[in-house]
Amino acid sequence: MTREAVAVPERADAASSTSRFGRAALAAVVLLCGLTMLAGFLNKDRCTGPEFDQWGRSGPDYERRNKAEVCYSDIQHLWIGRDIDRHVFPYVNGSIDSEGALVGGVVEYPVLTGLMIWAGAIPARTDAAFLLFSALLMAPFGLAAGWLLGKLSRWRALIWALGPPMVLYAFHNWDLPVVCCAVAAVYVVHRGWGRRERPLVDRAVVASVLLGLGFAFKVYPAIFVLPLCLYVLTGGPGGRWLPRGARHDVAGAVKVALACVVTVVLVNLPFALAGVEGWRASFAFQGLRRVDITTNSVWFWSMRPFLADDVMQPLVSVLSPLAIAGSFALACLLGWRRHLAEGSYPWVAVSAAMLCGFLLLHKVHSPQYTLWLVPMFVLLRVHWGWVAAYFAADLAMGVGIFRWFYAIEFGEPSGIYDGFSAQAVVIGVWGRAALLVALFFVFLRSEVTFADRRPARRRPAPATTA
Repeated sequence: MTREAVAVPERADAASSTSRFGRAALAAVVLLCGLTMLAGFLNKDRCTGPEFDQWGRSGPDYERRNKAEVCYSDIQHLWIGRDIDRHVFPYVNGSIDSEGALVGGVVEYPVLTGLMIWAGAIPARTDAAFLLFSALLMAPFGLAAGWLLGKLSRWRALIWALGPPMVLYAFHNWDLPVVCCAVAAVYVVHRGWGRRERPLVDRAVVASVLLGLGFAFKVYPAIFVLPLCLYVLTGGPGGRWLPRGARHDVAGAVKVALACVVTVVLVNLPFALAGVEGWRASFAFQGLRRVDITTNSVWFWSMRPFLADDVMQPLVSVLSPLAIAGSFALACLLGWRRHLAEGSYPWVAVSAAMLCGFLLLHKVHSPQYTLWLVPMFVLLRVHWGWVAAYFAADLAMGVGIFRWFYAIEFGEPSGIYDGFSAQAVVIGVWGRAALLVALFFVFLRSEVTFADRRPARRRPAPATTA
């Protein structure tokens, strides 16, 4: 009698979790996400029409309505002023003029977002149609993010699917594709693809490609490559994926970093070769952007009352990147300390903390950036109170900022004692800032809300007669 060990693949945690969660439940999450995005579209669509001028701009009183009725979106607004309405292919023939204005089809976003903007404008002749076609292009990314979050974290994905930020910002700007890239990267690292379990380095390389594509949409996912490299360097969960006899997987970490760099270069290179001035102009525009009342950053609110503008601008240009780099270093260091204590590098938690540092310390904090943070509330086990508090502060900002702009622009009382709009902006700016500081450390202590895919398990085959 002999017994032979036969490898039998174990169903992954991803599959068993989905089974317990149920396909119907996952479909419900995606459906609810779609309904919330529809509400978000209808909210922005209130600003369109019913009349249109010769340039396709909505009327009457577009500028007054988009602030007074809190239905402003960058998508509709940028129909005019970036040659989008003229269907000019972006970057190739453009530049930035001496006054910092973009001309010749350049938009102030990385190239994949520029392509999406151009594609959404092809069938459009009005800002209303541009908003509609752009929403149709982006909606699948929002649904895919909801599906992936549901696969990973089950019902907790409702934070994404039903949260107020989806209504406020799903179609405020072009952010759903970049969020999808970031979520997909986490999914690939921890669940892989197909039935076969793949080495950590292979999964992390694919995730790094996704983060590189995210960079080509909106830059921020690239910051997650550093903690991902540290995760691979330390061998993943408990060091299980370290090469035999090695304390660190240096070669694997380098492969992961190179995958992102190569992806970014390959995506950007055709545009740089076709029109280097136009391609470079999009980055120059962001570098030249001033810290002012429209940027919503703590730099403006903390420094402008005490410093002249010509002193504040160059100072923030130095302090902001240094502070961001410092927050990244601190997050990675605290993550390393947790690795030494627990045996696994918490790359998702560190990524979330780094994102908090970026949102807090960057010189621009646009309202829709909240969409970047929402998946972290899903992927990390933070108390619901933190989620509710951040959504409340964000809601105060998302509504208050446009009502305040309306009061300023159209001669209404706009002082802090004149109405709630100015007070709501203060609550939004400083409430978010305080919460981002706290969440930086809360995220670093948090566990993920999903399980890794289980490795294959071996079991003995039935006995056979020799």
